Amino acid sequence: MSIARPLFVVAGVGAGSGTGASCSKGYSVALIARNKESLDSLATEINNGGGNAASFPIPSYAPSDIETAFKSIYSKFPSPEYVYRTGLFNAGHGVWKPFLQIPEADVVETMNTNYLATWAFSRETIKKFKENPEDERTGKGTLIFTGATASLRGNVVTSAFSAAKHAMRGLSQSLAKEFGKENIHFMLLSTAKLQTGNQTRLGQAPAEGLKPESIAESYLWLANQDKTTWTWELDLRPSFEKW
Repeated sequence: MSIARPLFVVAGVGAGSGTGASCSKGYSVALIARNKESLDSLATEINNGGGNAASFPIPSYAPSDIETAFKSIYSKFPSPEYVYRTGLFNAGHGVWKPFLQIPEADVVETMNTNYLATWAFSRETIKKFKENPEDERTGKGTLIFTGATASLRGNVVTSAFSAAKHAMRGLSQSLAKEFGKENIHFMLLSTAKLQTGNQTRLGQAPAEGLKPESIAESYLWLANQDKTTWTWELDLRPSFEKW
């Protein structure tokens, strides 16, 4: 009897960071994002490196588009050949403006991306995790949300963004309490600024932030935690950051 290959589904694969794309060690990877060109490039990079990845571009992070993406993923990576073990919601939409200068459209967009899309991704993931055979050590699956400093505290120009990220944090904690007893692991990982290729192009020092590859190591560590010692929340900071 062949062993099912674990599947890692990542939503939000930005061209600048590469955090989601760094999570392919030991997994087949399904990549979800809005930028088809960037997404296809990352999938090709993983495949050329000996991995197994496929891209699933979506027009938006609306719940209906996320549901359609998951249907395509399960067609590409069918059960029982593959088992969906780890999900990462890494998409986000930031708004950094004084409160009285924030238009309604910005509030709607940040709430739709940081909360509503997370909710939709969680719904599709949990339904599949509940069907999974249970791993004796790690449970049925792990769902990680990428948070931010704004998930933990507000600031002078983060009234919209922080509210949306607090909603994401509350969702993660609520799901952990509701479905943890079914051996499904939920995790919020808050990060500071990342090192990106964009920083170099903008004349900034790439060292001023977290390494995407190191963040990915934390994702993979969390996904393989023993269910007797699960982490729910983790805040990653570089040694030199003033926070």
